[in-house]
Amino acid sequence: MRKRAHRWCEIEPAGRSTPAATSGVRRSELGRTCRHGAVIAARATHIRDAARCVGHGLWKAHRAVRDCTMIDWDDVRYFLAVARGGSVRAAAERLGVNHATVLRRIAQLEERLGVHMFEKLPSGYRLTAAGEEVLEFADQMETSSHLLETRVFGRDQSVRGLLRVTLAPPLATHLLMPDFADFARLHPDIEMEILSFGELANLTNREADVAIRVVYDRKTLPLNLHGLKGPELFGAVYMSRDRLAAWRAGAPDPVRWIVISMHGIPDWASEGEVRTTGGPFRVTDAGAQIAAVRQGLGITTLPCFVGDADPLLVRVPGTDLHMYGTVWLLTQGETRKTKRVRLFTEFVSRRLTAYAPLLAGLSVSRA
Repeated sequence: MRKRAHRWCEIEPAGRSTPAATSGVRRSELGRTCRHGAVIAARATHIRDAARCVGHGLWKAHRAVRDCTMIDWDDVRYFLAVARGGSVRAAAERLGVNHATVLRRIAQLEERLGVHMFEKLPSGYRLTAAGEEVLEFADQMETSSHLLETRVFGRDQSVRGLLRVTLAPPLATHLLMPDFADFARLHPDIEMEILSFGELANLTNREADVAIRVVYDRKTLPLNLHGLKGPELFGAVYMSRDRLAAWRAGAPDPVRWIVISMHGIPDWASEGEVRTTGGPFRVTDAGAQIAAVRQGLGITTLPCFVGDADPLLVRVPGTDLHMYGTVWLLTQGETRKTKRVRLFTEFVSRRLTAYAPLLAGLSVSRA
């Protein structure tokens, strides 16, 4: 009975000697260092068995992926972005390039492999059978590349180089940016990149070196992440001081819930003494949410470090605090051993400890 080395190549069972097995290229010979340190760990045991894949139209892809001199790792990154995002637009946004660049890179890779990897549909791009097989190799290349980079990065003990930090926009703009500036002044040779956008970067894929995240349950974090635990973070319901005064004076204007579209009204939030009227006022991001509540459009939920620090806002009377979670400083694998990462996490950890009363909603008196 034959065993499979992978989904499209059959090999003889272990212990049997065949001409193909003795003359083929062994697994150990297939790992080769490629551009940008990517290592291809091809899963075929020998070339002649891979030739049996020709019936699936995949032999050229198999041969090309095995020979890393034919593969540009940058092209593979574009392939992975389209495969995971499902569209050229999503891939372009993720990689920070235009549509034409993505299409050119995909066409370049398809030409080298000799197969079509995507089927264009009205809803986006779908992998062909060949594309599914190439995806397996591409995932291996990415994993090996990240592993190599992480191990080399972990040996770097210099206080210089690039340091990428991912965190939610409110944490960056309303709490930690002064601390990032202080750290940058202390270590001018460290090039800092603050990734503060809606989608948090992936530490395992080396998209960032440090993540600052609010986590409700530590068990939900990947086991490969190393964490420094910070203070607990609380939130509350806020409105503008002027709007509260007008409401108390009997102003007829409606008081709306101001919500971020993708989140809606949190289950824990209550209106307290102020009753909302009319439909919700929806925004797409935290910046617009804060601007709307400052304008007196209604009430909204905010972290205490945002709402309590804003002189234009006040907590809605009769509402309670709610715990969002705990702030964690997260690093991955060998990355945490580098000197610049250790210096940064220790520095920010001390600053977060000092912010504990503000994060817990204990730093101001209620109106």
